[in-house]
Amino acid sequence: MTRLPRRYAIHLILSGGHTEVVHFPTLDAFQQWYTGVLHSAPSPEAFVNVPISELEGEYLLIRASSVLGIRVEPHYGMVDED
Repeated sequence: MTRLPRRYAIHLILSGGHTEVVHFPTLDAFQQWYTGVLHSAPSPEAFVNVPISELEGEYLLIRASSVLGIRVEPHYGMVDED
C-alpha cells in the first residue's frame, strides 16, 4: 500500500538567488496553476499570482520571467512538522 502525500511544497527558485515556498493540496492543483497561470503568462515581464495556501485570498506577485526553477516536494507528515 502506497502512502499519499498530505500536500506538496513548491519551492520557487527566483532570479537574484531568492526562494519562496508555497503549498498546494494536490499535485494536480499545482499543475493547473502552473499551466493556467505561470506557463501561459501573456509576456515574460507580466506579473502572475502565486497563491499562499495558508492565507486564503492572499497572493504573492512575481514576474513570470523571474522563476528560474521549481522543485516539488511531497509532504507526508502533519502540518505542525513542517
